[in-house]
Amino acid sequence: MIAKLTHLFSFAPLTRGCRLALDVARLPVARLCFDTRYHPEDVRNTYRLFTRRHPRYKVIGHKQFGVALIDLRLLADNAAYPCSGAASYVGKARKRGYRLAQIDRNEYLDAIHAINTSVPNRQGRPMDAHYQQKAARYEPQCHYRYFGVFDKCGQLVAYANMGRFGNFAAFAQLLGYRNNDGVMHLMIADIVNLLLAERCSGDGPDYVMYDTFFGAQPGLRQFKTLLGFTPYRVRYTLQ
Repeated sequence: MIAKLTHLFSFAPLTRGCRLALDVARLPVARLCFDTRYHPEDVRNTYRLFTRRHPRYKVIGHKQFGVALIDLRLLADNAAYPCSGAASYVGKARKRGYRLAQIDRNEYLDAIHAINTSVPNRQGRPMDAHYQQKAARYEPQCHYRYFGVFDKCGQLVAYANMGRFGNFAAFAQLLGYRNNDGVMHLMIADIVNLLLAERCSGDGPDYVMYDTFFGAQPGLRQFKTLLGFTPYRVRYTLQ
């Protein structure tokens, strides 16, 4: 695999290609198991999506290298999360009256559309076209939970969708208004702490996923790192 990866990046300067290949080889390995008991159709579809050929680098899987994960088993208790870097942002958001809650998205169609269309570009790329269209109705899925962050006036300012696929949960969408109040830090931190509490009761996942590090803008990579996400090399199974 290392030889393939080195050849893969032969179009770039040799030192850069070798460095990337070595970085990939050093990544810790996580074994993520898709379990069809959570939702047979969508779990299988997501497994196929994650394991299909990468659209650019054909010898690797679509979400195989540099996957952003938190290993919840390594966090002994809720007090250990988030670490000091993100904790200051979370504390600022709490002081300003922001709070997390699970939501029915159909009660917030206008608010979600306003968030989706609040800026034309995110992370250096134009928003996908489907974000520009207001949903007439959302169909909830049984293996997903839907979260929102509200300000002190009760306005929805950010939202996240999270699916449970087996021994891991994964963010599917995570969007909010741009501000410096630490809202997005609060949202992820509170969701991760919820998962930690569920692990204590014996029903929580081993990992939580937030897409990948490779290809992400530097600001997003720093955001993920602050919140405890680490790049992994992933091996997937389906049962």
